[in-house]
Amino acid sequence: MKHNLQIFLLSLGLLLSANAQAVDPTYTEFFSDKAIRGYDTVAYFTVGRAVKGDEAYQAKYNDATWLFSSAENLALFSANPSQYAPQFGGYCAYAVANNTTASIKPELFTIHEGKLYLNYSKSVNEKWLSDKVNLIDRANRNWPSLLAD
Repeated sequence: MKHNLQIFLLSLGLLLSANAQAVDPTYTEFFSDKAIRGYDTVAYFTVGRAVKGDEAYQAKYNDATWLFSSAENLALFSANPSQYAPQFGGYCAYAVANNTTASIKPELFTIHEGKLYLNYSKSVNEKWLSDKVNLIDRANRNWPSLLAD
């Protein structure tokens, strides 16, 4: 019993310390290095919707692999990655505005003033849309500290 308690406390400590560490510059899922779950970040701008990328068209940027649906989109991204990469490393923008991070659903996005923002759930996306200007300002202030922690 004492051994199980020690293992539990050690595991809890590791879990809590992992949450206090800085986040990666680009959101990827566990055991994957694909940015935005393998969706084509350029397609949000060119066709206005989430489009799954193709392994045949990929680029490395900010410690992640980015997939694209076409050679044209790969070329656009390669010429100017920061123009097409989502804000806050592709983490949920609403979460960053609240000084934390969360995963995303690629279908839940907003383009505002030429920048791509992704969110976690439909309800979160609705909250984001209702106050995006203030939330963007908060997220811009929080993002550097999330990277540095």
